[in-house]
Amino acid sequence: MPDESERPKSRRQRPSFEAAFTRLEETVQKLESGGLTLDEATRLYEEGMRLARQCNELLSATEMKVTRLQTSYGQQMQMVNDGADSDDSDDADDAKN
Repeated sequence: MPDESERPKSRRQRPSFEAAFTRLEETVQKLESGGLTLDEATRLYEEGMRLARQCNELLSATEMKVTRLQTSYGQQMQMVNDGADSDDSDDADDAKN
């Protein structure tokens, strides 16, 4: 079985969010400036829609990642707090004796 690094990439690597967003802004500016043929405007509109979808997908994926991190962090903090609470109750019992 070939190593993944040896496998040809079937899709181009997607640009970063910043690169896609910059390109989207440039596309919108060209469309808003006017003076384009119908074919040019259509091509730019299609590219803009593709870039907007790509930016949205990247943002959604990042939002999901942040949510998972927050959930994981919250669970870890709960475990720490639960451990601290049980230590505190042991100390209180020791103080009574």
